[in-house]
Amino acid sequence: MLALQAARELLIEAGPQAVTLKAVANRIGRTHANLLHHFGSAAGLQKALAGHLAHTVCETIGDAVRASRAGIGSPREVVDLTFDAFDKEGAGALASWMILTGNEDALDPIIETIHELVDEIAPEEAADHEGVMALHQDTLTLVLMALGNALMGKPLAKSLELSEDAARERAEVLLTEGLERSGRLVAATPEDCC
Repeated sequence: MLALQAARELLIEAGPQAVTLKAVANRIGRTHANLLHHFGSAAGLQKALAGHLAHTVCETIGDAVRASRAGIGSPREVVDLTFDAFDKEGAGALASWMILTGNEDALDPIIETIHELVDEIAPEEAADHEGVMALHQDTLTLVLMALGNALMGKPLAKSLELSEDAARERAEVLLTEGLERSGRLVAATPEDCC
């Protein structure tokens, strides 16, 4: 766990290219050989880091979704946590790095954890094929928007003369509409305000 926390810190501080067995070993006061024995390779470290990130990020997002359903949180909080996971927490950079270096199977823990989270937070939709498909489409859209935004959102928004939050705002609208369609969120009416 100490090695994965150090790898996550390196990822956030310096990007995915900085997450090497040697750098992680130096950070935690271990030898390169010790980490090589534990992870097997740099690709093994990346896969373990992807799994660690997926678990911690999905846990946070799951808490926000549950709070939103209980009327405590909002769809925007879910959007912000998802976008932050891919941007500020480095999941977008790590995913891109792994794809570019041919380590695509290292993304499996992220994909599996997101899938498990979606099924866990929406058990009522699991009994309804259309509900499952709608939920999976909403999840796909949100994750792809967050990943794309992490990789090129700021420069693209700037070139289109949009705010840096434009993608988040659009994701919030799409998520809210999806939740309203499925009955998982009740839209506020003017009567609710007065």
